[in-house]
Amino acid sequence: MEQHLQLLLDFMSQWGYWAIGILMASENACIPIPSEVILGFAGYMVFMGALNFWGAVLAGIIGGIVGSIITYYIGLWGGRPFIDKYGKYFFIKQSHVNAAQRWFDKYGVSAVFFSRLLPVVRTFISLPAGFGAVNINKFIIYTFLGSTPWTILLIYLGDTLGKNWQTLLAIGHKFSSITCILLFMAGIFFLWRHYRNRKQTNL
Repeated sequence: MEQHLQLLLDFMSQWGYWAIGILMASENACIPIPSEVILGFAGYMVFMGALNFWGAVLAGIIGGIVGSIITYYIGLWGGRPFIDKYGKYFFIKQSHVNAAQRWFDKYGVSAVFFSRLLPVVRTFISLPAGFGAVNINKFIIYTFLGSTPWTILLIYLGDTLGKNWQTLLAIGHKFSSITCILLFMAGIFFLWRHYRNRKQTNL
């Protein structure tokens, strides 16, 4: 794991803005590269004077949107059966897709915005948006609006923490765990409410 992390950091150190864009595109295309690593280290590079803050933010946002569009079209053209059958070959876990699907079923296209602020779901929400054939222009706008504060926040924290930027990894892990628990509880509640409404309808 440390070797993989070092490769990512070396890649970013060498290619700067291009690396941020490529890695954020990969992360939003469901490849498991934590944005805390990408944007946190980008913030550290800003701290070191190797990058401009807003340049790093722009690279992160553009990369995230490109990756989200790729995932959107995978969902649109392949559909849920394709993801269920072949998703494992692209590092896509059904549990993550199910969590994103529940958010999308409950909040519709608005989930594209809100989920961008949450770990785990933020990466996979593009798939159910593609399954549902959401208007692509609206999808891009909501993705931009949701991704921007997340990108700015992580780069700012990386810049603020400086040499201690890796603290973000521990914080992100705890936040992800809490999010997974909350999503699980929300799923249980959703199923319970659906069962109760169905039972009342049959009475």
